[in-house]
Amino acid sequence: MNTSILHPDIQEFIIRNTGADITKMALQKNPFPEVDWILILNQIEARSKAKDKLPTWFSTENILYPSKISVEQTSSEKTAAYKADLISGETLIDLTGGFGVDDYYFSKKFKSVTHCEINDELSLIVAHNFKKLEVENCTFFSGDSIHLLQETNQKFDWIYIDPSRRNDAKGKVFMLKDCLPNVPELLDFYFKKADSVLIKTAPLLDISAGLSELKNVKNIHIVALENEVKELLFEIHKNYSGEITLKTANILKEKTESFEFVLGEDLSFPTYDLPEKYLYEANSAIMKSGGFDEVSSNFKIDKLHKHSHLYTSKELIDFPGRRFEVQKVISYNKNEMKNELANQQANITTRNFPETVENIRKKWKIKNGGNLYCFFTTDVKDNKIVLICTKII
Repeated sequence: MNTSILHPDIQEFIIRNTGADITKMALQKNPFPEVDWILILNQIEARSKAKDKLPTWFSTENILYPSKISVEQTSSEKTAAYKADLISGETLIDLTGGFGVDDYYFSKKFKSVTHCEINDELSLIVAHNFKKLEVENCTFFSGDSIHLLQETNQKFDWIYIDPSRRNDAKGKVFMLKDCLPNVPELLDFYFKKADSVLIKTAPLLDISAGLSELKNVKNIHIVALENEVKELLFEIHKNYSGEITLKTANILKEKTESFEFVLGEDLSFPTYDLPEKYLYEANSAIMKSGGFDEVSSNFKIDKLHKHSHLYTSKELIDFPGRRFEVQKVISYNKNEMKNELANQQANITTRNFPETVENIRKKWKIKNGGNLYCFFTTDVKDNKIVLICTKII
């Protein structure tokens, strides 16, 4: 860890140039020849990445940043805070600590947090930063977390782990066994050290694939930020064998949209109908969950088609996703399209429709943007239709 960049003049330079074009700056002369120019540029670029994602780090003096990739891959503060509210106890060990954002928030909920990081330099950086962030209940271990668990007699309340995909697994179907550490293989060992395990995975992991590799899963959390799925969380408890609950959360600026259901419970009876006055599109976390029938049953709204995953109602309801007022419904044919949408401007979404958005735009010369929202889909009678809508804010 190079602490020379903590010199007040260099820190002031980094702050002043946050957000600057790094490519152009790289061609400039280094104003601090005693310090590696690339190192300074990396701090500027990483700090720029942290501005919106990690505002606490961004606003704290003398923070050290790892590579910009580490900042890009770390949890955002909002998702870290959400995770910290899911679990509680006295002690937690993070087996893949990284930049420490999750542990910063876990430290607010647990009496003691252990941060493990195999990268020596990153471990030192996090330890330095936690002093600046005034975190006093976190200890740091640099090295393979497996070795620490093997050597310690301590029992933890929770193990938290964010396994990383192995480089040689590229191109394969994403499975947990293709990650490091190999959680499915090590799970019984983990249960000797803690009764509860929280596993964070990338959003591209197929939920059913994850369940096929894991056992004792109690809850699966799907976490989206501003309608983009960021994390899947598998909450596992030793000896648990009950029902599995899927919990979705879409974290927005003003609120968090939440929806949950029991996986595989045959209590959902969706209803179907033709488009009514209002149209609903579930948020990305719900879409990832696959709970399409549960949405219809829970909110008592009709689906347009078994495979369309769009919903409709006569009366406007509060809904975890986007809401629209239907202005017109047209059949997808040459005459209707020419009269209503050809050469117009509109936002286009396809659901259960044989053509892509790109093809539709090209075919009918529809420009992107504007106040119209057009859903190309299939109705309950298997007709190809277009719903021309305005968005409800």
